[in-house]
Amino acid sequence: MATGQLPSLPVTFRPTRTRAVLLSVGALMFVVITVVALTLERLGPGERASFVFTAALFFGVLALLSRPKVVADDTGVTVVNLTRTRRLAWAEILRVNLRTGDPWVFLDLSDGTSLPALGIQPGIAKEKAIRDARSLRALADAHGSGAESA
Repeated sequence: MATGQLPSLPVTFRPTRTRAVLLSVGALMFVVITVVALTLERLGPGERASFVFTAALFFGVLALLSRPKVVADDTGVTVVNLTRTRRLAWAEILRVNLRTGDPWVFLDLSDGTSLPALGIQPGIAKEKAIRDARSLRALADAHGSGAESA
């Protein structure tokens, strides 16, 4: 990818279709379970509360699963996965990988480790994930990966 084709920074990569499905299903299930809890006459207040709590817990899990994203800016990349967020300088990223069969992008880092970046995943939108991975790879190359700056 040529430098002229690089996305403007800052740019956020996230699985938007997957996120939309997860949040929609979560909201719908919350509403359905809450309505059922409130309309069943045989339920006591504690049972109704447990239904609503279970619906909220279910929605919370789906919201957590929709959290991943990768944000690239002038100084580096922020990888937001399910429960952890990690900030990386461009020089720390040696390589951006999305191989056939991979569930998401992996970043090879200068400390010898690999970091999964769940914000780019080919689940529902494979072509978008490939484009996003290529864009992130081009950005890493253009902003001086650790291989060139070390």
